[in-house]
Amino acid sequence: MTIEKKGAGEILLAHGGGGLLSRRLIEEVFLNAFSNKYLAPLNDQAVLSVNRSRLAFTTDSYVVNPIFFPGGDIGRLSVCGTINDLAVGGARPLYLSASFIIEEGLAFDELGRVVKSMADTAREAGVEIVTGDTKVVERGKGDRLFITTAGIGVVDDSVDLSPSLIRPGDVIIVSGTIGDHGIAILTHREGIRMEAPVESDCAPLHSLAADMLKASGGGIRAMRDPTRGGLSSTLNEFAGSCMCAMVMDEDKIPVLETVRGACEILGFDPLYLANEGKLVAVVSPDAAPPVLEAMRRNPLGRDAAIIGAVEAKPGGKVLLETSIGNRRIIDMLSGEQLPRIC
Repeated sequence: MTIEKKGAGEILLAHGGGGLLSRRLIEEVFLNAFSNKYLAPLNDQAVLSVNRSRLAFTTDSYVVNPIFFPGGDIGRLSVCGTINDLAVGGARPLYLSASFIIEEGLAFDELGRVVKSMADTAREAGVEIVTGDTKVVERGKGDRLFITTAGIGVVDDSVDLSPSLIRPGDVIIVSGTIGDHGIAILTHREGIRMEAPVESDCAPLHSLAADMLKASGGGIRAMRDPTRGGLSSTLNEFAGSCMCAMVMDEDKIPVLETVRGACEILGFDPLYLANEGKLVAVVSPDAAPPVLEAMRRNPLGRDAAIIGAVEAKPGGKVLLETSIGNRRIIDMLSGEQLPRIC
């Protein structure tokens, strides 16, 4: 086993950051043990055939700190995150489960706020939370509250999404400004006051994804919600799957001025910051105009933009065409700029 270790075989915080160490952990421990055809693609969801129906199945855990933040909370985040993992696989989300690990001492009213937020978000999205589990751990052992959610959705027979389908000439589209969630968590966590506070973009994306699929005529190759590790990690995963180059135009990537300013002051790069209400899609050149138009008609895609294209070489790389006209490689981070972000 070649996972980078601290001391005698310790897991590092960076192994949960969505970067290279996360990838190695998944491939060398979990994928090696659980290997099967459904897990092998390492998508955000598995698409299963059950009685001639196609079901998408996903699960995720949420350990965000703090549990309440501008624009959301751990409850809304857990519901939106699971819905979005189904949606970017082309599924219509139907049912969720929710499991709670509660630290002794958490206030009843705080837990109630989180649960109400989950219920409100599920109703907003038209899904139901139908099963779950609750555990309580000793004071000091759980950092207030952790939530795990799983979800099931239905995938239409006409939908076929996979990064392996990406081809040179395809177009890269993002649904809106990047880095909002990461900066919202960071500034709130550290008590940093900004003239124009940034709110998390936390939102369920299934309606946006459905509009895109309807408009695409089958031209969407792959979709992903760029959460941990941000846009850079998602595009690096795409590039590794199709062995093409993902080339972004720096001037076309939408970033809020408040987010850009915070990144410059604090030394962060918005390309690596988590998002919780955005998606990135790679689309055939013919499908790009109608998909972009459909996205901009949806409130969650009004700032959608074409940010680049797929090229044949250098295979497996992500490149950024900068404002001054040169190109630089955008690598996947080893860990993550901000831990405990989702």
